[in-house]
Amino acid sequence: MEHTSSLPGYVREKLAELDLELSEGDITQKGYEKKRAKLLQPFLKKHEGDKVKSTQPPPYYNVKDTNNSNSHGNINNDGVIVSSEGYSYVTEVPSLSSSQQRHSKKIDFHQSSSVSTSSTPQGGNAGAPGYENMRPQGGAVGDPGYQNTREPSGFQNPQSTNNSQHRQRRTQRKVTHNEKRYHSVRQEAVQQALAALKGRPKPSLPMPSKRTSVLNRSPGCNDELDSSTDDESIPEETISPDKEYNYPRDHISNSILPPEPIIKPPIRESSMGPQQHSRPDVKQNQLPNQKYPSSNSAPERRPPQNLPPIPTSDALSTDAPPIAYKRENDFSDKAFKQKQFNAPDITQFNNAHRAADRVTRYVNVTQNDLTETDANGKWKVSAKIQQLLNTLKRPKRRPLPEFYEDNDIELEIAANTKDPNAPKPEGSTMTPVQGEQLSIPAGLPRTLECALQRYGTNSFKSPMATVLDPNGKITTTLTYGKLLSRAQKIAYALSTKIFSKGPEQVTLKPGDRVALVYPNNDPLSFITAWYGCMFRGLVPLPIELPLSSSDTPPQQVGFLLSSCGITVALTSEACLKGLPKSSTTGEIAKLKGWPRLQWFVTEHLPKPPKEFNVGNLRVDDSAAAYIEYTTDKEGSVMGVTVTRAAMINHCRALTMACHYTEGETIVCVLDFKREVGLWHSVLTSILNGMHVIFIPYALMKLRPSSWMQLITKHRASCCLVKSRDLHWGLLATKDHKDISLSSLRMLLVADGANPWSLSSCDQFLSVFQAKGLRSDAICPCASSSEVFTVSLRRPGRGSCGFSPSATGRGVLSMAALSHGVVRVDSEDSLTSLTLQDCGQVMPAAQMVVVRSEGSPVLCKTDQVGEICVTSGSTSASYFGLDGMTNSTFKVQPLLEEFEQPKDGNGTVNIISKPIGEDFYVRSGLLGFLGPGGLVFVCGSRDGLMTVTGRKHNADDIIATVLAVEPMRFIYRGRIAVFSIKVLRDERVCVIAEQRPDCSEEESFQWMSRVLQAVDSIHQVGIYCLALVPPNHLPKTPLGGIHLCEARRRFLEGSLHPANVLMCPHTCVTNLPKPRELHQGVQTAAKISSSSGCGITDTGVGPASVMVGNLVQGNRLAEAHGRDVGLAEDCERKPQLITGVLRWRAGTSPDHIIFTLLNSKGAIAKTLTCSELHKRAEKIAALLQERGRIEPGDHVALIFPPGLDLLCAFYGCLYLGAIPITIRPPHPQNLNTTLPTVRMIVDVSKSGIVLSIQPIIKLLKSREAATSIDPKTWPPILDIDDNPKRKYAGIATVSFDSSAYLDFSVSTCGRLSGVNITHRSLSSLCASLKLACELYPSRHVALCLDPYCGLGFVMWTLIGVYSGHHSILIAPYEVETNPSLWLSTLSQHRVRDTFCSYGVIELCTKALSNSIPSLKQRNIDLRCVRTCVVVAEERPRVQLTQQFCKLFQALGLNTRCVSTSFGCRVNPAICVQGASSAESAQVYVDMRALRNNRVALVERGAPNSLCVIESGKLLPGVKVIIANPDTKGHCGDSHLGEIWVQAPHNANGYFTIYGDETDYNDHFNAKLVTGATSELYARTGYLGFLRRTECSQAASLLDETTPSVASRDSDTESLNSMSQLQLNFSNASLGANSEHSLIGGAGNSNDQELHDAVYVVGAVDEVISLRGMNYHPIDIENSVMRCHKKIAECAVFTWTNLLVVVVELDGNESEALDLVPLVTNTVLEDHQLIVGVVVVVDPGVVPINSRGEKQRMHLRDGFLADQLDPIYVAYNM
Repeated sequence: MEHTSSLPGYVREKLAELDLELSEGDITQKGYEKKRAKLLQPFLKKHEGDKVKSTQPPPYYNVKDTNNSNSHGNINNDGVIVSSEGYSYVTEVPSLSSSQQRHSKKIDFHQSSSVSTSSTPQGGNAGAPGYENMRPQGGAVGDPGYQNTREPSGFQNPQSTNNSQHRQRRTQRKVTHNEKRYHSVRQEAVQQALAALKGRPKPSLPMPSKRTSVLNRSPGCNDELDSSTDDESIPEETISPDKEYNYPRDHISNSILPPEPIIKPPIRESSMGPQQHSRPDVKQNQLPNQKYPSSNSAPERRPPQNLPPIPTSDALSTDAPPIAYKRENDFSDKAFKQKQFNAPDITQFNNAHRAADRVTRYVNVTQNDLTETDANGKWKVSAKIQQLLNTLKRPKRRPLPEFYEDNDIELEIAANTKDPNAPKPEGSTMTPVQGEQLSIPAGLPRTLECALQRYGTNSFKSPMATVLDPNGKITTTLTYGKLLSRAQKIAYALSTKIFSKGPEQVTLKPGDRVALVYPNNDPLSFITAWYGCMFRGLVPLPIELPLSSSDTPPQQVGFLLSSCGITVALTSEACLKGLPKSSTTGEIAKLKGWPRLQWFVTEHLPKPPKEFNVGNLRVDDSAAAYIEYTTDKEGSVMGVTVTRAAMINHCRALTMACHYTEGETIVCVLDFKREVGLWHSVLTSILNGMHVIFIPYALMKLRPSSWMQLITKHRASCCLVKSRDLHWGLLATKDHKDISLSSLRMLLVADGANPWSLSSCDQFLSVFQAKGLRSDAICPCASSSEVFTVSLRRPGRGSCGFSPSATGRGVLSMAALSHGVVRVDSEDSLTSLTLQDCGQVMPAAQMVVVRSEGSPVLCKTDQVGEICVTSGSTSASYFGLDGMTNSTFKVQPLLEEFEQPKDGNGTVNIISKPIGEDFYVRSGLLGFLGPGGLVFVCGSRDGLMTVTGRKHNADDIIATVLAVEPMRFIYRGRIAVFSIKVLRDERVCVIAEQRPDCSEEESFQWMSRVLQAVDSIHQVGIYCLALVPPNHLPKTPLGGIHLCEARRRFLEGSLHPANVLMCPHTCVTNLPKPRELHQGVQTAAKISSSSGCGITDTGVGPASVMVGNLVQGNRLAEAHGRDVGLAEDCERKPQLITGVLRWRAGTSPDHIIFTLLNSKGAIAKTLTCSELHKRAEKIAALLQERGRIEPGDHVALIFPPGLDLLCAFYGCLYLGAIPITIRPPHPQNLNTTLPTVRMIVDVSKSGIVLSIQPIIKLLKSREAATSIDPKTWPPILDIDDNPKRKYAGIATVSFDSSAYLDFSVSTCGRLSGVNITHRSLSSLCASLKLACELYPSRHVALCLDPYCGLGFVMWTLIGVYSGHHSILIAPYEVETNPSLWLSTLSQHRVRDTFCSYGVIELCTKALSNSIPSLKQRNIDLRCVRTCVVVAEERPRVQLTQQFCKLFQALGLNTRCVSTSFGCRVNPAICVQGASSAESAQVYVDMRALRNNRVALVERGAPNSLCVIESGKLLPGVKVIIANPDTKGHCGDSHLGEIWVQAPHNANGYFTIYGDETDYNDHFNAKLVTGATSELYARTGYLGFLRRTECSQAASLLDETTPSVASRDSDTESLNSMSQLQLNFSNASLGANSEHSLIGGAGNSNDQELHDAVYVVGAVDEVISLRGMNYHPIDIENSVMRCHKKIAECAVFTWTNLLVVVVELDGNESEALDLVPLVTNTVLEDHQLIVGVVVVVDPGVVPINSRGEKQRMHLRDGFLADQLDPIYVAYNM
């Protein structure tokens, strides 16, 4: 098998990767041979006679009739395998000549250059139009996707298939308006580009993973939008379940498939199957369970499937992407159901669902070889990640700039780089182009009112307007006479009608503005109302019909109405009935953002009296005639005011340019309310007395050729269309035979400025020239609301002063256009854009082209700029917006001249002078002037996207996207392209509606091709490509795409796409680089800018600590708690806790020391000192007698939180045994919690397990046996058993012997146990007693987990030591009764309470709406003096602030809530004492933090992060900040690792699971400078110290006085070494250190100073990406803010990818909305690219009992494919 050329491409690619790894030494020879053999194995086994394999692995799928009689895997000679399941697998689609095609009678303009088969002739027919609704699977690029409508040559298919296919096609005929108009040149360019890319070896892109329920809804079913359009009438069968999975033949066998033709995926073996290997590339920091082979059979949450390799197109890649894995729906076939397990309920002892305590769930995963597929073809998540990494190894298009810092200015510069090789304009400066002189025909009326009166009286029976109903029948015709009389009635009614405006009565006066609200199918009422307003002198503002009271687009219109002061709206009766009504009164609802309107119906009005004459009203020509609304790029609606003079001048210019004459018939398909439709069909038509036939949009959708039939029937001479209508008309081939267009002299294409109008015009002409269409009848025009008609190609072309045959087209380079320069390109270039001219300048107008940015300087002749026009016929202003009016309507183009200096050797000055007095109006169109005065438009200002300094036109990108197999994929060509601003640059987003029948694989392959096509043709990366179901993009009233609304929904996360592909890796090239690192001491200047703690510095010289980390006036970071010597004498000497208990039992036997509450808040049990002593003695006797336990033996205590745990603990101490407290396994989640329990028992070397009956039963249960064999446990004793003898006496132990082992799993998944001696225990209790002022008379409420750290100490030890009364509340009880803890505080008048963040969060979330009911229950929290949150993390400022704010209403003093800080090496370093000052808070710069520096900033500064002090240092504790790498001592306010020295430090690790070498010096670290002999324990947490004032006022940093703490680590400066010496002598006072003052107020001697400890985060959790350090909590906080439906989130890294897991608290259809938002937010806030976004159900992110996220468990669960995600997006 050495001839690898016969292998599939993806295998060859993997072999090449292996060879590369071997050559670079990344893999051993043995590993290489093993992997290579595994890759080649399937191909060695194939027998030689199998001729079916081709070199390309992707099979094409053809749907066959299920009655096919072939057996499984029947192989035909011609390369087609047919299985009885109804699928054929065509391994190569043979080429088809045109003669072999069926349906060849129909003409098809899709000239495809098929890349898959070289023999398809260029431009040959590629299949019948409109039958693309079958599901072709991933054809080659050029292949137009009709494999389903044709047979491969030589393949004889049974007749039944033909019939069924015909039947299926007929039922699907409705949805097939193919978008072939975008074809032409662009299509071939795209296909050539993709063909060129095909040869390049390219790693496959991992396909997003989607849950089945999401899959089922994705393309077809609209969850909310119940649109009734006929676009949706798709027969059910196209989305039936049997087409959901398509398998290559290797995966189909008799044993797996059921006899019915419904294909279900084979069940995948459990992901813990025996064939799995250890994972070499994953750090072993996950809880090992290799000891328990039985745990491998643990079931997953769902039956997984066997997932096959996916078919992939040749153009897509040579390696197959992994398929999305899909969760079986509940109704799946019974035969395939494994035993279903509910989602693990991870509560502790009750069945209620919990949020606060999600226990580690993903521990029980054997280490897989996660980088490959399993033996049975299963794709693992990490295999996809590996693919993603391979994808990202491709060289980027533009390298990142070498080095700069992440300041805003640099980010801005990087986003807008100037390309030195960009083409520069070389032409001469343009001169203004003049249109021909306006010659007004002799008989033309003076005004529109005169025209209507003339035609209405002289030729009153002539038809003015005719409208068709939705069935194509002519319903009503409005004659000029009727129009005149109706308009007069309306004018009279409006002049006499009294409208009530609040208390006052008003009538409409000339010049007042009114709204016209008419539906699009009622032009007649609109025209009568329009002229009624004209006669009365009112100013009409036509607006769109509001569809519902909450729609967003009408809301913007409402703002316009308010600003125009409109109170009256004219409408028709039918329209009024359709307006949204209020449910209570039945009146018209007040629309959001709209003013109160009076609705006036313009029908059934009385006749005006004889003396009423509309001609008497004289209105000035400069007065406003009407207002037309227009929308800007952001969606704001503005009103463009048009004067009467401009209106009539424009009508005259159109009359002359279009050669209109009286009595002509025009067919109008356009919107008659604005722009071209309004100017021609409502205004100019009346001026010339013409007849207009209106075709409503609804009819165009049903019968696209209706406009051509009307031209034929009425011999119409003019027609107003858009290029879309030409295209749709082309497709209605069956209606073509009776059409004659010989009468047509002008076919006006209103959107002639669009780049794709060219191909529509060309194709239309080529087909209908035979039907009498003249080539000089096609007239593209360019227009805008501000300028009106910018240019228009004259019909017949003859026009004075211009060449009669003047039409032009240019083949231009798109790369040059992106730099704003015109360069002619060759026809066959892939990156050329062919433009057609939009005709010539209008009569009497003058046109210039000015620069689109900056001052309006005239462009060069070969430069693209904004077209500006001056004439008597342009709009006058934006209503009420003077500033915008000046910049748009009052432009004076400037001419740049170079002035030589007089002496001849100075610099050349550039002087700009206006070219004349005239004001020009900006048209918003970008273009240039060609030869002969032809106007070329290549884009609009609103559609322009400036990406990294280059300009791209949205329409060009749409054309490219549509050229990638539009008919197979895009639904009716509906695509929105816009840009969004992320990280200071515009990013291109493409949203397309996909066909209802597209599979996931097709979608994904199409998306991959689009990325390649846009990349190669436009050299711009698409940032986000999203697919939405049909009809999901918001529509304009005429059915177009409402771009601004689509963009708004995308940004707010309410677009609900069905597929999303984000490509930030390729687009975002302006990411900040890390700051420079300095090695040792270089120059003083360089050192002065060095990073604060320089965590990444490597060399440590004698001066590096003093110089690099000390600045003028600063001090070393060192802090002390107060002296324990202040305590009474007895407490200075350590005491054994057993002695203290025995003493209390003797002196105060009946003193209640512990009370346990149940979930109702009632007392469940109490324990007095003597009861505790007696029970402890009994348990000691039991252990000695039954367990044969000797002093020093280890005993595992597995108890729920309660009093049994206490008694068992003291029983062990009495005996001299060493207890280990372990949280019990969770009954609903045994298979993940039990292995952790078992591991702690094993690792702690426990000889015996002590527990209670329910837990012992659980450990021995059948459910537990699936994870751990009950026989393998050590002996288990029941605490309630009675010993025969009494215990003799308490064992005597030394102070330095172990008291207990404290085991805990860190958030990184590391299990570690520390050894706590009796000396540490005693001094810890003494410190806490002193700091918290605990005495026997006190009541302390505890709502903590009693298994490790300070929680264990508070629950078990401190109560006995200080004798106070502890009220114990198990955290799981708070979940069933959230108010339990607070009501206990109130009821027992508790002053001091300790809780966890889980409890705080639960109370905040669960009780946010219950404050009134809590008040009614008289819950009063004024008694609480200290509320300490026990934590081993950075204080959660936001959560505690929410908690305080919420419960302030119940009397909680916000100052009493604080956070403690402890860690593995010392359970309690800082605790807020009873009389401590309030915790101080500071704001630090997050960007500085990334580079390991602390820079203090003002509150509210950009990138600021609030950090709050973690309580006060306990007595006897000393803390310093040291560089974790160099072990140098850091200065004040510098980031480093917190090191601690205290008598209660733990006495070393008993065990640590993972890599022991890292932790050797955790308990005996020494500084390399200063006091090098002192020993410290390293906490593993980063933080900084800061000397602050103790006063209550100053410590709060309240909002009014900002901190003036200077950015010391940014602005470090050195004076001299002598100055440094001076600082050392003063450091202890801190008196001359300005840095140590907050607010700079007062002298530091006036106030007591203390050193605040600020914890930033765990060293183990730091995410290092691109040389910078991030803390997960910061990224998670940003993500939580980005969408309201995100319930929880967690981040971790896998290789060098950032993975974000978000819990969606909403409908699954909203899952994909989160992907772009999460990516944008993290990019914007942290300048990080998210590699993978995983959307999961609520409750999936595991949270431990302390309320900390178990990110590593989540990571392991993700990689082992156990999260059951709704969606996984792999960002490219």
